[in-house]
Amino acid sequence: MTAKERLDSFFNADPIYAKKSLGQNFLISDFAINLMIQKLKQLNSPNIIEIGPGPGALTDLIIPLKKNYTAIELDHVFADYWKTKEINIINQDALQYNWTAFQNKSQTTLISNLPYQISSSIVIDRSTDEELFSYMILMFQKEVAQKIRAKNKTSEFSLLSLVAQTFWDIETVCDLGPRDFIPAPKIASRVLFFKPKNHSIKNKKNYLTFCKVAFKQKRKMLKSNLMQYTKLKELDLLAVMSELNLSGTARAEELSADDFVKLYHRLGYL
Repeated sequence: MTAKERLDSFFNADPIYAKKSLGQNFLISDFAINLMIQKLKQLNSPNIIEIGPGPGALTDLIIPLKKNYTAIELDHVFADYWKTKEINIINQDALQYNWTAFQNKSQTTLISNLPYQISSSIVIDRSTDEELFSYMILMFQKEVAQKIRAKNKTSEFSLLSLVAQTFWDIETVCDLGPRDFIPAPKIASRVLFFKPKNHSIKNKKNYLTFCKVAFKQKRKMLKSNLMQYTKLKELDLLAVMSELNLSGTARAEELSADDFVKLYHRLGYL
């Protein structure tokens, strides 16, 4: 059965109703679905968490893998449906859920055709959890995916780019167009695969605060943003930056993730 046939079957041939308020666009690309499931199978994680199973484009192919599966679904209609299938379903907003409940589970993969409006927050939040996920396979608006993988010294490099690239090695799985969804969005999409990256950050929340300060006023020079955070005098901060071969006039977008980690540690943070 194709993804489109499964969708029609789920709605029993009635008009397919997607809630704009929840950012619902139902995936019908068998090509993308198969690539995501293939990647999931290769990882062979015993624990799988899916955000927004909806009518089951991914879910129907995940359940037969017989893994320890949990779904987080905000829409009560879909949540009630999956409860009848006797799977572990959490009827809650993924942005509000207490994700620490999963912290003691080893080898966990997060997978989702993410609602566009929560995608950036999910990446930042899950990146700064304490060793929560082994891998992530996530779909984004293409523009957001490009920002996640943006190179420093470009205008697209942002807080999102920095945080994601500090904690993950990231690769593109596939691209999708509007016709790969019902209803068709006005934008293209992209699936990214996230693999944990070795890092030296001991307190991720403090590091996130540091990064937010650096990008708080993007047009300002980095030293200006950091002076209030570090409480250092300008000359002292410039001396630290010089030690790391960083220009005193650099803006946040000019530094790489590695540069930020080195500067963070050199300023005395762990």
